[in-house]
Amino acid sequence: MKVILQQDVKGQGKKGDLIDVSDGYARNFLLPKKLAVAANEANLNIMNQKKQAEKNKKDKEITSAKELAFKISQVTVSIKAKAGENGKLFGSITSKDIADGLKKQHNIDLDKRKLLLEDSIKSLGALDVEVRLYEGIMSKLKVKVEQD
Repeated sequence: MKVILQQDVKGQGKKGDLIDVSDGYARNFLLPKKLAVAANEANLNIMNQKKQAEKNKKDKEITSAKELAFKISQVTVSIKAKAGENGKLFGSITSKDIADGLKKQHNIDLDKRKLLLEDSIKSLGALDVEVRLYEGIMSKLKVKVEQD
């Protein structure tokens, strides 16, 4: 019997998969517990529509991530901080500070977790910070740390 899984079932498949199982397993376990529905014409149609909607959503997210990557690569974020005579900062600049500066200066809202800083910035100067926007889509953001 062919069924469409409504939830992940260990050893059988993931949610949305079309699988072939024995009639007894389907009638006595999967269907009563609402883990699956019978793979009839209507349910197959619904499954295909959901997959198409997910694909369209993912395509839209990728397009917007590419546009944001281009926009980010064109801007420079200036951050003012107090520093000593040798250019060493009193404190440090974190990914949160960079995300806040990007929002204030260029009105680009970006999650601080998308900024890939190995360590916080502790000196004056300019550097490029890598930004991971989506799976496989990266960009470089120019950050300029200036004396306050």
